Parts: sequence; structure tokens; C-alpha cells
Amino acid sequence: MKQLASNPFTQAIRRGEKQIGLWVSLSHPFAAEVVATSHYDWALLDMEHTPNELTSLLGQLQVFAASDTTAIVRPDWNDPVKVKRLLDMGAPGLLFPMVQSVEEAQAAVAATRYPPRGIRGVSGSTRANAFGRTSDYFQRIEEETTVIVQLESRAAIAQAEQIGTVDGVTGVFFGPADIASDMGLLGKPMDPAVWDLIMPAARKLMDMGVPVGTLVLDADFAARLLNDGFTFVACGSDLSLLTKSVDTLLTTVKNKLS
Repeated sequence: MKQLASNPFTQAIRRGEKQIGLWVSLSHPFAAEVVATSHYDWALLDMEHTPNELTSLLGQLQVFAASDTTAIVRPDWNDPVKVKRLLDMGAPGLLFPMVQSVEEAQAAVAATRYPPRGIRGVSGSTRANAFGRTSDYFQRIEEETTVIVQLESRAAIAQAEQIGTVDGVTGVFFGPADIASDMGLLGKPMDPAVWDLIMPAARKLMDMGVPVGTLVLDADFAARLLNDGFTFVACGSDLSLLTKSVDTLLTTVKNKLS
């Protein structure tokens, strides 16, 4: 028998340690391995806006399990059936999209907890518990699993303090792209008005000891957020980095042609 390993990301953000992340959207273990060997603190495996399914995700989880980067999975919805399957696959943590209320945050937490504290179904042999070999899995998995709720609208931000302090929520993630859209600024996640809305709510959560995170595609702004008190920030995505690099390379070569 073996004991459950500690989740370094869960413990780090509870201690307030800065965690630098990367969004992973390419939906393949080979691409995930490129990120896993870069030593980010965490990586977000996205199922909401990618062609990821459970089988493609499994290979990526296996890749990250062999690295020092913690893989957090964003399911495509706050669905307890999907959550159950992801946790049984061994996802160390989940980021729940479009959480709009205290009740939805509570439902997200409940999906990650076994009865009587939640509704997660029980299986004695899963990848998560080393197929039944982890002796303390049922006793410790609740304290190790990261549960992050994503706020993506003005209505959700108005309830940020109440949502962020729901028992079992590990951290709050602000989604600037959808917040911008909700504000009538579709495609402008870096508009100052978006961050004028996010920052006061984020600071209130920080003052309450709630870890706060986000995704931005600007390295300088990512560092600024971390220095200003954000605990976990993804500073780019594999897809955007690849897109920018291949476009830049082509343009560079074309401009050098005589």
C-alpha cells in the first residue's frame, strides 16, 4: 500500500506562494510534454474551448504526473458526472467555468466531495487511488484537491466575496475575456475598464485570504498581477505561443527576401 502524495499547487496557494502557469489547449500528450518539461508551477488542461475529451486528457495527466508541474483541469461545465470521472482519472484539481452564484460554487464543491459532505460517487479502484493501493485516499483527497471557481460576468463579480468564501473553494479565478464580453467589450480582455472592475473584487478577496488567479497573454502584466497579490497567474497559452511564433517566423523570412 502507498500514501496519497501532497498536491503542491493546493498547498502552495494556501500558503500564498506565487504560482506561474500556462494554458494548455493543444489536446495531445506530446504537446503537453513540451510544457511539462518547462517547469511551470501549474498548467491548465482545457476542456471548455478545445477538442479535449477524457481519452486525450488521460494521456496529458500521465505526462504531467511525471513532472513537477501540477495539472489543473477545466471541465466544459459544472457537471457532477464529468467531475466524478475527471477526479477518478486522477485530476489533481479542477477549475469550474462560469460560476455565477454561491449555489453554483457550492454545487462545484459538492461534486468533488464524497458523501456525506458531497455527492461524488465512490469507486474503490481508480487511477486516482492507484487502483486501490492508496491506503489514505478517502481520508485525505478532499484536503489535497484544488477547487477553483471562475468568475466571468459582472453579476458573478458582484458576489465575489460570497462565492470565494464558500467552504471548500480553494481559489477564485477571474476570466477577463468573458468579463469583457459581458461589459460590451468583446475581444478586449485587456481594456482598462475590465481591470477596473476586476481589481477591487480581487483585492477584497486577497484581504480575506482567498487565493486569486487569472489568465493573461502579456508577460509584463502577469508579473505585475503576481506582484500586486494575485497568487496564481497563467501568463500564456501553448496555442497562442505557437500561433505567434509561426506567424513571426514566416513574416521575418518574407521580409528578408530580395
